[in-house]
Amino acid sequence: MERVKTTVSVIKADIGSVAGHVVVHPDTIAAATRVLAEAKAKGVIADFYVTNAGDDLELIMTHRKGADSPEVHEVAWTAFQEAAKVSRELGLYAAGQDLLSEAFSGNVRGLGPSVAEMEFVERPSEPIAVFMADKTEPGAFNLPMFRVFADPFNTAGLVIDPKLHTGFKFEVYDVFEGRSVVLNAPDEMYDILALIGTPARFIVRRVYRRIDGEIAAAVSVERLSLIAGRYVGKDDPVAVVRVQAGFPAMGEVLEAFAFPHLVAGWMRGSHHGPLMPVPQRYAKCTRFDGPPRLVGLGFQVKNSRLIGPVDLFDDPAFDETRRTAQLVADYMRRHGPFMPHRLGPEEMEYTTLPEVLEKLKERFTKVEGAPRAAEPRIKTELLSRESKEGD
Repeated sequence: MERVKTTVSVIKADIGSVAGHVVVHPDTIAAATRVLAEAKAKGVIADFYVTNAGDDLELIMTHRKGADSPEVHEVAWTAFQEAAKVSRELGLYAAGQDLLSEAFSGNVRGLGPSVAEMEFVERPSEPIAVFMADKTEPGAFNLPMFRVFADPFNTAGLVIDPKLHTGFKFEVYDVFEGRSVVLNAPDEMYDILALIGTPARFIVRRVYRRIDGEIAAAVSVERLSLIAGRYVGKDDPVAVVRVQAGFPAMGEVLEAFAFPHLVAGWMRGSHHGPLMPVPQRYAKCTRFDGPPRLVGLGFQVKNSRLIGPVDLFDDPAFDETRRTAQLVADYMRRHGPFMPHRLGPEEMEYTTLPEVLEKLKERFTKVEGAPRAAEPRIKTELLSRESKEGD
């Protein structure tokens, strides 16, 4: 007899905020809560928790309908629509920003919201961590996910826990080509790093335990600019991680965020800044619309119910991380409009940079004898894993 599986769905969208891109208004949270409460009463979802990370409305839901369920996604879409309606009534900034369509088409993927989902048979005790970032892109989770599931200096269980010792499988998604590749750690660690070290293109989408294929983590991979064809806001990703009892301990997962690494996003989605883990009460972005923030909530899942949450970064143990992040923010801000604070040209194509180049194109003159570099690119045949040996 097949055992009942629980699905955890974390779906977010920027539907408008108070005083610029700062924080979600409580009335929009209330509007979304009413929709999800009705869905719970009807049995569409089993449980839910509504919160925010900066200016993003976050829906955390449990159910038994599997990933990409049209019913569950429609509930989320309706919640965002109702919250956006309240945003417009209150005159909030960027009301409905992430909702790129008026009509629901069976799935919120491609419509603007970001989604991280995983389905599993519950263990006797099923603790999970939900991470929600603001003012950054999905690739922001690449470094910490690698450290959690492949770095023994971060995760002691990779050395001393028999269930972790055989390693994990990383599904790496190419957002430009719309395809993914599964790589094994530690065997193919260097190949993994070769890809995910370019977080604007290659994203850790899912992680599985190698010993039995059990899912360990799921990360949203939606890139808004690639969907809309223009800059409409940063992607603000979400992630779900299973912890303890055959997976990395909660402390090992959180340890990966003790280093406030540089991520793309921040002001207008066009700058690098430190990812700063904060408690829920500090989940608002102010300085230069940032720095990029990360909220972590811990839950127990039992019979598809959510017990919790625990505010994971509401701990003085992360005070030095936040202090380091502020020092890094000072350092990066002093670069002003110069790289490496501002993103490179490949990431600026959805901003005003193409307009500036178009305006000035007749004023550029050819310099005789000057070398012209070929545009660098990654050969796609190297990603297919079907390339001939020696290529």
